[in-house]
Amino acid sequence: MIEVPDRSIRICADRGGTFCDVHASYPDPGNPNERKDIIVKLLSQDTANYGDAPTEGIRRVLEIVTGETIPRGSVLDTSKIDYIRLSTTVATNALLERKGHRHALLITKGFKDLLLIGNQSRPRIFDLNIRRPSPLYSEVVEVDERVTLVGYTSDPKSEENAIQWNDDGSSIQRGYRGPGWDGEGDAEGPGDIVRGISGEAVRILKRPDLDLVRHNLQRLYDNGYRSLAIVLVHSYTFPEHEIQIGKLAREVGFTQVSESSQLLPMIKMVPRGVSSTADAYLTPILREYLDGFFYGFDSKLKDGRIKSPRVEFMGSDGGLLDLNNFSGLKSILSGPAGGVVGYALTSWDADRKYPIIGLDVGGTSTDVSRFDGRYEVVYETTTAGVTIQSPQLDINTVAAGGGSCLTFRNGLFLAGPESAGAQPGPACYRKGGPLAVTDANLLLGRLIPDYFPKIFGKSEKEPLDSEASRVAFEKVAKEINESHEINLDLDDIVYGFIKVANETMCRPIRALTEARGYSTGKHVLASFGGAGGQHACEIASLLGIKTILIHRYSSILSAYGLALADRAYELQEPSSTFYSAQTRQYLIVRLDKLTSDVKAELKRQGFEGDRVRVERMLNMRFEGTDTALMVLPNENDGDGAEDFEAAFRRVYKAEFGFLLDTKSIIVDDVKVRGIGKTFDHLGESVYSEVERLERSPVSRSQADSTYSVYFDKVGRVADTPVFLLDNLGVGDEVTGPAMIIDNTQTIVVVPGAQVVLTSKHLYITLGE
Repeated sequence: MIEVPDRSIRICADRGGTFCDVHASYPDPGNPNERKDIIVKLLSQDTANYGDAPTEGIRRVLEIVTGETIPRGSVLDTSKIDYIRLSTTVATNALLERKGHRHALLITKGFKDLLLIGNQSRPRIFDLNIRRPSPLYSEVVEVDERVTLVGYTSDPKSEENAIQWNDDGSSIQRGYRGPGWDGEGDAEGPGDIVRGISGEAVRILKRPDLDLVRHNLQRLYDNGYRSLAIVLVHSYTFPEHEIQIGKLAREVGFTQVSESSQLLPMIKMVPRGVSSTADAYLTPILREYLDGFFYGFDSKLKDGRIKSPRVEFMGSDGGLLDLNNFSGLKSILSGPAGGVVGYALTSWDADRKYPIIGLDVGGTSTDVSRFDGRYEVVYETTTAGVTIQSPQLDINTVAAGGGSCLTFRNGLFLAGPESAGAQPGPACYRKGGPLAVTDANLLLGRLIPDYFPKIFGKSEKEPLDSEASRVAFEKVAKEINESHEINLDLDDIVYGFIKVANETMCRPIRALTEARGYSTGKHVLASFGGAGGQHACEIASLLGIKTILIHRYSSILSAYGLALADRAYELQEPSSTFYSAQTRQYLIVRLDKLTSDVKAELKRQGFEGDRVRVERMLNMRFEGTDTALMVLPNENDGDGAEDFEAAFRRVYKAEFGFLLDTKSIIVDDVKVRGIGKTFDHLGESVYSEVERLERSPVSRSQADSTYSVYFDKVGRVADTPVFLLDNLGVGDEVTGPAMIIDNTQTIVVVPGAQVVLTSKHLYITLGE
């Protein structure tokens, strides 16, 4: 039994669609200044053996560290745990499978069908049978209230509505000193005019009858509703009516109230409304899961006080959130975001600035992203037919992974989009599952059962079942050969499915690079995920990429990314201000106020001083257009000193290829994002390490074993050398064909490729 200090174990768990990956660290008993790592990989779903995968992973970590036997199902003692960081696909899966929480929508009278009508986009315009996704809400209640906009009160071109700003912004206040103002604060009666948060003049046409609203809320509550979305016209700038109704709803007893003005106060009612219904739909499901997760921990002291480890969650924008700030809306990309953080921080070199493509090949899907010194964030995305307005990392997902089902249909080889998942899993998982990409890699020799985790079967101790894969593929091969009246070898047929899967994974990469004007071949490919190592070399070759980085923890990099991630907190307000020399100071004042509030919140969470970095942004567009771009200035924009106009013109030109020089610029939103740094430095970059390393070629005779592996254009190489990663040292150089394996990953090195082992990566270069 090892004596472990209290609050010293750090645990990060990424629950994916097929596998749950856990990375943990604890003080080295022999050297308390160093930390030892633990890697645990288990199936995301295995109901016959455990109820919740992250909880089971944490139990195994505690067993390994303490040396004690902890029975399954027992409440875990958390006194040794410093923090638990979690990324989860619970909300994402609920959205994809339409298994969210039943909720009602309260919306301004006359707009009952607004979210059903949507924005009239037609993503598949030539489909003969178009099926529109059903709305997330179950019932709509109209609220008889109405406000309307009078105009931009900050428009410098309008003398009637122009506002004179003091240098310190002191003239900014809620009451609008114009027609209808009573001289004693905010207007209260119908027809009165107040200034909205954005600076627009808002005329109040009708205030809600709160007694009638309460009656309708009580009816919904009596009918079993506990979740509510509130979406009112112009609430992004005038939120008072939503706030009043939200307060009433909580008094009635609603446990989840999603007010659109508080979630994301941005113009455009449709995406703001859909986002609110998504939050009301997903957050209760997420909370139920988290309640069950926390139920497995001993978090109460004898006197009733809570004593639990710090629990943090990965948000869709790549920042860690505490429990109070985590919601269904912010968890859509919780799982993939950890991987982006992991490869970005371990692969980027601030001096060389090589752009990186992240390729996360998991069990259910492949996630692709791009990093060029800054996380690429989008503010409006469509997931499962639902357009969501919320900051998310720009991640493209395609349904091709280790668990993607392989079928032969209408004369075509197909990989996905259906997935075998964790239950039952691919055919080789010993649960009677369908053929999948994993089965293909197994038959081609790219997975070796003796080295693969033995976690299958009823006992969870059996290896992959090669025979089950072979029997299933022989059946498909017979069908293919009979239908085409040819006689293809089994290897050729199996590899044909791999080629289809590889090409499917390449499509989103080309969309992120070539479609946006970037040369794909000038990027570095950072491959990770449980199945990434089996496909990385071939995908890089298809894309013309010459350099591949595979982290030593690549198979659990999304969990490892959680350990590296920063705490994030952001605030945003609408603006509707024309950008000019006159209004710039006003915008700076608003940014300063948000900056102060963000820093105060991060200080409350334990981050201050030089551990806090702040990003100040404006959401800008040309007058007469409806496409705004969130702009973050850098040192190359203008003369420095936050030159937002120069930054906007640079970003707009890069995005659209032209500028509207005759148009004024409007600022729709002001935003400040605070980042609390959780670590100081990750050390030397992999590129500089490779340059200084003395390379030591490893001969085939030094291999731990050999195995028969199939390679494109070469065929079977019966004596392909197999190297154990733990037996290779820094500076060792392996030339393909070869296999490099550890407990959680298998890396296929194609003929002609060279691999150099660094302290943290496998640095792979492809031949011509």
